[in-house]
Amino acid sequence: LLCTIEIVLGALLLVGFWSKPIVRGLLLLIIFFTSLTFYSAFFEVVTSCGCFGDAIPLTPWQSFTKDLILLVLIIYLFKRYREINPIIADSKLQKLISSFILVVSLGFGIYTYSFLPILDFLPYKIGNNIPQLMLMPPGAEQDVYEITYTLQNKDSGESKTMTDKEYLSSGIWKDKNWQIIGEPVNKLLKKGYEVKIKDLKITDSQGTDYNAEILENPYYNLIIVAYDLAKTDLKGIGDLNALAINAAENYNIRTVFLTSNSVQDAEVFNKKNNLVMEMFYADAIPLKSMVRANPGVLLMKDGIVVDKWHFHKLPSYDALASEYFSKN
Repeated sequence: LLCTIEIVLGALLLVGFWSKPIVRGLLLLIIFFTSLTFYSAFFEVVTSCGCFGDAIPLTPWQSFTKDLILLVLIIYLFKRYREINPIIADSKLQKLISSFILVVSLGFGIYTYSFLPILDFLPYKIGNNIPQLMLMPPGAEQDVYEITYTLQNKDSGESKTMTDKEYLSSGIWKDKNWQIIGEPVNKLLKKGYEVKIKDLKITDSQGTDYNAEILENPYYNLIIVAYDLAKTDLKGIGDLNALAINAAENYNIRTVFLTSNSVQDAEVFNKKNNLVMEMFYADAIPLKSMVRANPGVLLMKDGIVVDKWHFHKLPSYDALASEYFSKN
């Protein structure tokens, strides 16, 4: 709904309809977001802003700066809203166009929520090699840190701070009268290469790591993701279970089930729904990134995401068999 409001207000501003209430709405919206992004940045509530999702990652301070610029521009529009003229004067046509904008904006959001995003900017998108994205490439640039020491003179009581480079180059470390007190302070000067997937760890009920075995399977295999069993769609689970049974019986396709719930909750859920899949566990954050559905399924082969589906748009077993399994 919030995304729809932003899109509708922006579109109506461009066509110039009802300039005063539209600009006023934009001003209230940007004041809210500017306050929110400042709070988030100053108190370090989050480390990455979700304004543009994963398409354009922004730090909290970058997002706050962006909102400040927008705030200035919208204040300018607010002062001069009388100069904004509609491209169409007919009121009935204005309402018709506005209704169309509203339906398209809201409908697009509902569609991507009910199925999958049209464009996937996450590291688990179709075609990506998951194991490779979990590795640091050879020669990749590392993080550069500056270490600051606090030193105190035993005789005079004088204290000073200096960086690790200053500490070594000055030779003060040779003087026994100076000693380091407290803990050194590490400051990140330059961010190096960041592994695209760094938080995915698949384990069994005993905590054994199964990343390599599951993600590097050289054959077609299905990975079902239900990050929250309490909110997962039971019909979708049933359809996926039936798909897994047919795939295993006819083509020996391995299907694993990933969830972030506790082992106890998963076992109860497993028995209640008569699941045939092997149950494994991972953190909810990477599971939500793998497929935007609860449940959803990924078709993988040799570490590569061949395809993925929302439970609302599952392909039939026959379609999967003819297109993939029979060629395994």
